Amino acid sequence: MQKNWIGKSFGCEIDFKIEGDLPVKKIKCFTTRPDTLFGFSFLALSADHEISKFYKDDPKFMKFKEECSKTGTTEEAIAVGEKIGFKTNLFAINPFNPKQKVPVFFANFVLMDYGFGAVFGCPGHDQRDFDFAKKYNLEIKTVVRPLDENDNYEVTDEAYPGEGVLINSEFLNGLKAPDVSVIETIKILEKKNLGLKKINFRLKDWGVSRQRYWGCPIPVAYDENGKIHTIPDSMLPVKLPQGIDLNVKGNPLDHIKEWKEIEIDGKKLKRETDTLDTFVCSSWYFLRFCSPNENNYGFNEDEAKYWMPVDQYIGGVEHAILHLLYSRFFMRAISIDNEKINLKEPFDGLFTQGMVCHETYKDPNNNWVSPDEIEIINGKKYLKNDNSKQVKVGPSESMSKSKKNIIDPEKIISNYGADAARLFILSDSPPEKDVQWSEEGIASSFKFIQKLWTLNSKIIEKIEQNHSEDSDDEMSKYTNKFLKKITDNLENFSYNKLVANLHEIHSFLSNQIKKNYKKDTLLENYHKILITMQPVIPHFSNECLELINVFNVKWPKYDEKMIKDEKINLVIQVNGKKRNLIEIEPDKSEEELFEIIKNDEKINKYIQGTEIKKKIYVKNKLINIIV
Repeated sequence: MQKNWIGKSFGCEIDFKIEGDLPVKKIKCFTTRPDTLFGFSFLALSADHEISKFYKDDPKFMKFKEECSKTGTTEEAIAVGEKIGFKTNLFAINPFNPKQKVPVFFANFVLMDYGFGAVFGCPGHDQRDFDFAKKYNLEIKTVVRPLDENDNYEVTDEAYPGEGVLINSEFLNGLKAPDVSVIETIKILEKKNLGLKKINFRLKDWGVSRQRYWGCPIPVAYDENGKIHTIPDSMLPVKLPQGIDLNVKGNPLDHIKEWKEIEIDGKKLKRETDTLDTFVCSSWYFLRFCSPNENNYGFNEDEAKYWMPVDQYIGGVEHAILHLLYSRFFMRAISIDNEKINLKEPFDGLFTQGMVCHETYKDPNNNWVSPDEIEIINGKKYLKNDNSKQVKVGPSESMSKSKKNIIDPEKIISNYGADAARLFILSDSPPEKDVQWSEEGIASSFKFIQKLWTLNSKIIEKIEQNHSEDSDDEMSKYTNKFLKKITDNLENFSYNKLVANLHEIHSFLSNQIKKNYKKDTLLENYHKILITMQPVIPHFSNECLELINVFNVKWPKYDEKMIKDEKINLVIQVNGKKRNLIEIEPDKSEEELFEIIKNDEKINKYIQGTEIKKKIYVKNKLINIIV
């Protein structure tokens, strides 16, 4: 996502000669596929291109420009939106074929911030160009064939943008596209002074200021000639004035003369009234976390060196292209010529969590409606305040205030409790996937916590009975296996598996309390199990721990010896077919195992009198004997 946001494009700048009745001799455009120039059939310009000034008095053009403003500027909006154009009275000349002249259009799918706001159209190998050419009956030439086609291949129903070989391209024919053909074409264009190799980036200069009162002041001032002067150290930090009037037009700081006008070294200056955008602070906050008590500087370099980089960052994917990218920029900037800190990356590990989603609703007037404003009558959704108006149910989307598809956490907590909400969000799907919010899901989580509470009461009764002997050691063995599972699942972000572990332990304990156990055995195991519930259902866990008088809470360790099974089932195959399942002690060597197999009647008949070519042994799982 960051790579796409930066938008690096390798290609070529080409000056197209222009003919027509306007004082325009050439139009510069940037292309990543100059190798398809022989498939050129139109030149498309942004409605904001500099030559649009010649058409500002043309009502048809102005109407077209207004229509362009309704098309979104995202790649998705451009891809799915209708392609519309305005034909000019200009013609562009193909630099590889001066006899070929093609029409120049303004087009709604060309944006001014890409290249020079001009692209050459090759409909055979770009779907947007293909759609445009179909609409305006322009020529569609095939100049790239797939690798598995011959030179008679022709584009018909849709553009072919894939790899292949150049055809119908005179001196470029036979070049592999785009790997070889793009570089070779640029060399030819440069040699003939028709083009220039260029690397473009979508991300341009980066604005860090805004016209707001609230934000970090920028410590510079300006003299009467507009020259910048830095605020001297003795006057730092620059502090925002207090108790100001916010009900003014524009930036409130512009209206506070006594703060704005200052004197430095006898010069009268005016402070910068813009403040830094809040993302500037969020781009280095992690360094401040390393040394929160440092008073002389933003962070202590030795402490930052000790703690950084951050081991694990967890956040929504919406942070990927802004906050996380800017944090990386900042870390590189701080590391430039810095002997004490030289960190290229602020975060070692990244985990992007999914969003919580909910159905969307609209009333008959197409206004967003929140779930609280709806009531269900005979299985259909209507407005609470007007039962005659049925609500339209839209797709499930990530919860947002603008779409009103949010659930009030206070209402959930008052009805079900915070633990039920946590349990549902974790149990519904893996944490990297979106969660589909449902009333049934939260109710189910609530019921499970009630079952755990009922079980807790039974376990406390059992503890109080304090039997003299344990029926067996199954409780301790299972608890140790459970601790390993739940610890591993926490480490691996397998939170939905974590919840499955809680269901397993509920079933296990429900059966085990029918047996007799000593008080110490039950307490020792149960308190460990309760502690592992803390990340998921902390309120329930704390309440239960208090009832058994456990207050010193530390994450429990498991005993490796108790995790190992005394016996395991091992599959025996001959030539890949399962021939038996035997019960053995774990971790047997291949030699020990083969001695056991040779004495097994079921297997013996398959290997006796044969030549054993190979043995494939997967420890503690299977052995495959190839005869």
